[in-house]
Amino acid sequence: MHNSLASRLLVRLLLLFALVTVISIAILTKWGFDELTAQTDKDSHANPSETNGFNSALSARDAQIERLKQEVLTLRAQLVLLHSNRSGNNNGLPGKLPATGYSSASASASASASSSLALPAFSSSNNSTQLHHQVDSTIPSLTHHYDCSSYIRKQVGAAEILHGLPLNNEYEMIPFNHFTFTRVYPIDLGLGKRVVEKPIGYRRRDLLEAVNKALESLNRNQTARARAKGVTSVEPSKYTLDDFVEGIHRTEPTTGSQYELYFQSIKHQTHVVRKALIMRPFAPLQTVQLSELAASPIVHVILPLAGRLRSFRSFIQLFKQLADRRLQLIVVYFGEPGLKQAREIAADLERVQLIALNETFSRAKALRLGAEHVQPQAAKVTQDALLFMCDVDIVFTAKFLERCRWNTSPGKKVYYPVVFSLYNPHVVYTLQGKALPSEEEQLVISRDTGFWRDFGYGMTCQYRSDFLQVRGFDEEIIGWGGEDVMLYRKYVRSKIKIIRATDPGIFHRWHPKICTGSLSADQYRACIRSRALNEASHAQLGFLAFQDEIAAAGAMSAASVAPS
Repeated sequence: MHNSLASRLLVRLLLLFALVTVISIAILTKWGFDELTAQTDKDSHANPSETNGFNSALSARDAQIERLKQEVLTLRAQLVLLHSNRSGNNNGLPGKLPATGYSSASASASASASSSLALPAFSSSNNSTQLHHQVDSTIPSLTHHYDCSSYIRKQVGAAEILHGLPLNNEYEMIPFNHFTFTRVYPIDLGLGKRVVEKPIGYRRRDLLEAVNKALESLNRNQTARARAKGVTSVEPSKYTLDDFVEGIHRTEPTTGSQYELYFQSIKHQTHVVRKALIMRPFAPLQTVQLSELAASPIVHVILPLAGRLRSFRSFIQLFKQLADRRLQLIVVYFGEPGLKQAREIAADLERVQLIALNETFSRAKALRLGAEHVQPQAAKVTQDALLFMCDVDIVFTAKFLERCRWNTSPGKKVYYPVVFSLYNPHVVYTLQGKALPSEEEQLVISRDTGFWRDFGYGMTCQYRSDFLQVRGFDEEIIGWGGEDVMLYRKYVRSKIKIIRATDPGIFHRWHPKICTGSLSADQYRACIRSRALNEASHAQLGFLAFQDEIAAAGAMSAASVAPS
């Protein structure tokens, strides 16, 4: 009884002591927090910039923590994927790896996917299949983004953009091209041979994307700097397209395109110039398609002709020497003069058809009639046919005919080879003090013997169905040139792919070119330009222009060394 009462009193004392202790702690804690809050308010009023800086540092730390969390989640997801693949292989099932390639999802999409990813535990074997499918459906974009980012960093590090790289010689150096919004000064003159041109098409889109990316980075940097300084009440000034001054760009074949861009604020009249280095890295090589070429179709060579019998005889002789037997020649001859001789020359060839027209020469009409007169070689042959539109001054090899077949497909591809045009052999070999070689021996590709005729579109391989689909040539064009450019532009504006490439198996032989007054102004200028380019190289024309001066200098040199 006594012991029981003592125990109850002790318990009550302990409870009372505990209650007093809790009340004391509560009072002291409240007083401490109030004082701390007051001190904080006082400090914030005394130094607001320091508080803003502290908040900015906290935000930066939170952002860094969030980034680290995302990286941890990505690594965890990769570990789960590897564990799943290993367990699948141990169970006799093929492991599912991410597909080869790189996800097109953006970094933000990948980060949100990783943050919301729920990974089930490995507590039950029944969940292994479910885990495997869930990982396969959510992880590839994360792993692809991780691999893609790593590859991009590797490309940027390998490029000669932040530092120089030792090269073997000056030929390995890739020069930059200077540009502004309205002008590009290309080092490679291209088709137009212009030393300055307006940025149009894909080139304008490329440069505009680079400038916009630089503006985005500059403005983001401006905002970050303002926050670091504690300036949050005033919106920082932003750069615009008007602030772009100029830039240079180049493309390294293995790493990507590089841009060095310069900006100066017009609004604030400042002398500070900011520079942005931008790079468009190349992605890894991807296999797009593997295919097997079908059996070689017959190539129907269509040849417009009016006179030019000597050139026609040479053409037939070279045509007969071709080893390719799947050829058919269709000659469309204009006028009565020389028609009989042309028939006799063509009679030496088995696979030839001659169509005679007693009217004014029109290359456009000749090619259209030739396409219409293609004759199937067998009943099983369809109505479509592969056409090679040719000229009498063209020499081609059997290898070219193979490329003619490889680079054409009905409704998909047409082939426009860049022909190697030979200079005047009398100028080329006479200046070198050599005897004039045979026509076959003149078929040499070098700087001194000719040039790539990148402005010519007359030689083309295409299927008849495509030719008719784009409605062929403009037959109102009479005389020299123009119709081939019009046909080429029709294909450029269509959905058919154009294969435009230099071809070492097709040559344009030199011949005298006469530009008559009957041509239109545009045709006459084009004829004169072609005549000048076909005659000789720049250096050879210089030797011809200064021939008398060179001879006089040689005579003076000989006189000075002669004995007195």
